[in-house]
Amino acid sequence: MAVTERTVRRDVARLRELGYGVESDPGPWGGYRLRAGNRVPPLVLDDEEALAVAVGLREAALSGVLGGDQAALSALLKLRQVLPSRIADRLGEMDAALVHAPRPAEPQIAPAMLLELATACRRGERAHLSYRDRNGKATTRDVDPYRLVHTRRRWYFVAQDVTRGEWRTFRADRVARIQPTGHAVELLDPPDPVLLVSRSLAAGAYPLHVTVRVPLPMDQALRLVPPTVGTHRPDGADATVIDIGGPDADGLAGYLLGLAVPLRVLSPDEVREALLRRTRDLLAANEVPSTEIE
Repeated sequence: MAVTERTVRRDVARLRELGYGVESDPGPWGGYRLRAGNRVPPLVLDDEEALAVAVGLREAALSGVLGGDQAALSALLKLRQVLPSRIADRLGEMDAALVHAPRPAEPQIAPAMLLELATACRRGERAHLSYRDRNGKATTRDVDPYRLVHTRRRWYFVAQDVTRGEWRTFRADRVARIQPTGHAVELLDPPDPVLLVSRSLAAGAYPLHVTVRVPLPMDQALRLVPPTVGTHRPDGADATVIDIGGPDADGLAGYLLGLAVPLRVLSPDEVREALLRRTRDLLAANEVPSTEIE
């Protein structure tokens, strides 16, 4: 490489000062190799990469995708202090043009817990999970971690409940502690984690559910009613049966009218009657008086 040994040693020493892990082996076949360091080294980013990182950190802070905004805001402030003016100006222009709706006041997961859950999924070993349900009841169970899913501004932890032998979804912000046991496990035929979370959210704790049949194949029905809203099953090649939860019969009837498809309510009767009542009211409000026809 047309450099002296002295230059190589000086550059290696500088890399070590910056936090890069550099190992050395003596002898004629020795040399240097990089390993994991004990602190985060500086990154060399081009303009587009630096702008992308800055925008990503800002969105993480505003959306709460990382559970809390302090770590993302701190990293963003550090980055903006060292950004060249040409990139900082572009980021400022974006800040001036974008407006974000207020974030709902929802429980957020701590970034440290999010990292622990992700690590548990990667390890592939059984863990003790301390969890608090929607009613505040604390439980401890053995689980086989699988995946983390982010949707609706929340994180969900997907794992197999060892005692029940069932795949479960847990709200990550309700996890108090997760402790690995050291017992390695092999997950056989795991489910689609996104679909599992979607079905869990669709089932929800709604007081009332309606079952409808729409004259659409499964793929089109999923676009009409998202899997986070309803659970779907095919009914032949050209129809789909969907179960949808809601607060009451009238609210479900309003949602069904908004779908604007010739669906059929299979059950319950109270939702069917509410849908017919809304339809009659809509028809009456739009009837043309006979005098206008003449």
